[in-house]
Amino acid sequence: MAEDELVNTHGRGRRMARDAEATRERLLAAATVEFAAHGFAGGRVERIASQAECNVRMIYAYFGGKSGLFDATLAQALRRMAENVPPRPEDLAGWAGDVFDHHQRFPEVLRLSMWAQLERPEAAAEPSDVYRDKTLAVATAAARPLTAVDVLVFIYAIAQAWQFSPEGLTGLEKNSGTEEALAARRQAVVIAVERMLQAGT
Repeated sequence: MAEDELVNTHGRGRRMARDAEATRERLLAAATVEFAAHGFAGGRVERIASQAECNVRMIYAYFGGKSGLFDATLAQALRRMAENVPPRPEDLAGWAGDVFDHHQRFPEVLRLSMWAQLERPEAAAEPSDVYRDKTLAVATAAARPLTAVDVLVFIYAIAQAWQFSPEGLTGLEKNSGTEEALAARRQAVVIAVERMLQAGT
């Protein structure tokens, strides 16, 4: 093969790889919106493919089908959350505030997790290495008799509590729906975690 043909072949290979990765990312982005809104059972691969500007065959080529796409979408969302808001053992209360902020910016992460718990519990957990890394990071800061797992579970529960609260209840707060109310919610999360950890010492 001539040198210029070899260069052209390699160039085409790189472009194809980039195109394939771009298509995969578009599918994941479209699937995030679709599955967060409709869940696994209600999500439609036709809508996902259309939104991603490709055909349904590509979903099967890249993910093996709808279930594989859902699992990959959830795993990507959870890994990105782990990367965006890693535990801060020196300031777990502040980290709880960061988790609260993340759910405000990316509510689809929590929605995907809840749909998975209901419809695909085998896919609902974060990858085991993510859990392990978080547990190890928190272990030295866990306040006895609480374990690192206790602390992680309780922090997530507190940081996510507003997402699960009935509107009738949250509507009672002062200036509900305003930036001021949102800031007050965040502060309440931080204070709750601070007091939880203090009570364990």
